[in-house]
Amino acid sequence: MEQKDDNSKDDGDISSVMGFSGFGKKARTFDFQAIFEQTRRTAIERSQRALEERQLEEHEKEQAGSSQTARVSDASKRPSLSRKKESSSSSSDGSGSDSDSDGEGVGPPLPPGFSAQRGEEEEDEGMVGPPLPPDYGGSRTADDEEDDDNDGDTQEEDDDNPLKKIPDTHEITLQHGSKTVSALGLDPSGARLVTGGYDYDVKFWDFAGMDAALQAFRSLQPCECHQIKSLQYSITGDVLLVVAGNAQAKVLDRDGFQVMECVKGDQYIVDMANTKGHTAMLNSGCWHPKIKEEFLTCSNDGTVRTWDLNSEKKHKAVFKPRSQTGKRVTPTCCTYSRDGKLIAAGCQDGTIQIWDRNLSVHTKFHCRQAHTMGSDTSCLTFSYDGTTLASRGGDDTLKTWDIRNFKKPLNVATGLTSFFPMTDCCFSPDDKLLVTGTSVRKGDGNGKLVFFDRGTFQKVYEIEVTNSSVVRCLWHPKLNQIMVGTGDGLARVYYDPVKSQRGAKLCVVKSQRKQKQAETLTQDYIITPHALPMFREARQRSTRKQLEKDRLDPMKSHKPEPPVSGPGRGGRVAAHGGTLSSYIVKNIALDKTDDSNPREAILRHAKEASENPYWVAPAYKQTQPEPVFAEEESEDEEADKEPEWKKRKI
Repeated sequence: MEQKDDNSKDDGDISSVMGFSGFGKKARTFDFQAIFEQTRRTAIERSQRALEERQLEEHEKEQAGSSQTARVSDASKRPSLSRKKESSSSSSDGSGSDSDSDGEGVGPPLPPGFSAQRGEEEEDEGMVGPPLPPDYGGSRTADDEEDDDNDGDTQEEDDDNPLKKIPDTHEITLQHGSKTVSALGLDPSGARLVTGGYDYDVKFWDFAGMDAALQAFRSLQPCECHQIKSLQYSITGDVLLVVAGNAQAKVLDRDGFQVMECVKGDQYIVDMANTKGHTAMLNSGCWHPKIKEEFLTCSNDGTVRTWDLNSEKKHKAVFKPRSQTGKRVTPTCCTYSRDGKLIAAGCQDGTIQIWDRNLSVHTKFHCRQAHTMGSDTSCLTFSYDGTTLASRGGDDTLKTWDIRNFKKPLNVATGLTSFFPMTDCCFSPDDKLLVTGTSVRKGDGNGKLVFFDRGTFQKVYEIEVTNSSVVRCLWHPKLNQIMVGTGDGLARVYYDPVKSQRGAKLCVVKSQRKQKQAETLTQDYIITPHALPMFREARQRSTRKQLEKDRLDPMKSHKPEPPVSGPGRGGRVAAHGGTLSSYIVKNIALDKTDDSNPREAILRHAKEASENPYWVAPAYKQTQPEPVFAEEESEDEEADKEPEWKKRKI
């Protein structure tokens, strides 16, 4: 006892010294096992309550669908693991928790009326999951399986049928101009379309920025007065290759500003390999499919040249197609293979010549009689798998070639009229179809877009586009949309709302913007409440009402006449230049007075000047002598008075 008293006294001394009370009391102990067990049991009880409510709702739905009781009874025989309810009694000791947890079941509680038979279904104990839904039939009939097989077969047939993938249910029309659309280009992402034509214009169309009015956001003439032959975006879509009727190809950026212009060669050099560029009109051009800085052009000077975007002063390589006798021939179209290792050119003598990109001397593949001699092969294109080459000839044919056996064509389609040197063809994105356009005379029918099966080369489908020729066609693989350029200045876009992506679908859903009225600049109104009435400004009305009032005024709302270009019309004379020479020419053309006799032109005002003097004569009225003018003599009298030696001898 004395020792306990001493300990308590020592604890009191320490507590007084340390400055806090309760020193020396025993700390509270916690049984974590018991706490965890209690928390686990509470969570299980809550989940059981939620599952019972869910099972009750399912049971009510099951009773409502009494017509399907047979399937429900079959489904109820599927085994599922049972979950036993735990006893509500909880013990604070954690010694028996492991054995209790081992005895508990896993999974949701059994539905009402379900009896777990574990003797016969011992082998199915490994199946875990919630009970099957009431409308699920455990045993399926043979008719159901046959229906499912038929559905699967029809779906596979739809997938294999290439006609189901042609996007032709909807179309939009872009008005490029009044002349032939001879070039089409679409960037790899499919966001921007560019068109070029015989009217020298290149127009940019942005699908995401257009509304239902379908207006181009930019129009320019990059090559002045030369027809556009070819337009193509690079593989990155940041630059555009423009091939026109001149000898110099141009590269523009996405907004139409010039990035590069190829150099023109020396036309007085005989060997075209020694010149730095083309010397005659270009025919075609395209970008390298793998290298974004390299592109290809062909020209009437008999060469095919590759260029580097970073060096515009000289070409990169020269390929010279030759005829069978070794003479120079003109390439009318050129292209790269899909891997960029081969360069193909179609020539005017009917040949198709293919070179290795790194070997420019001898051809790797050569077909002498691919098309009729003297006809312009308008297009060459490789299939996506790289094994087939399609050629569109000026002899109204479409042919496919296997470059591994280049002696004779795989398939030939005839009767495809072509009047343009840039009528092209293209493969479908799945490589199963081949598409080209046909040309017609004015008033002789409609131009068509014709689809051929690549394997059998049978005409499987056609689209009547317009009452003019179909010149260009382009099937974009990402958008799954077909762009067509026609001979009457239209660019049509065919698409399907389900099968196509973005592109034309973005602009057709936008409502057309209303044109804003031009707002007039109004003078600022200064409020001066304490000014004298004579200096106070009248209170201004709203600007909108004033604009509406001005719109009704015919004088204020009269639109100024635009300047007349070309010959004058409607009583107006065409505007001339601002130089002095143009002004003089204009006045000379307008002056209709006859000044053939200058003496009469001066004396016709003599009578009026003598009768009504105004300037000088009144000042010298008294001292001015009367003027005496020589009398007019005829030329015959003067001729008679001439001496004989001056007369002309006949």
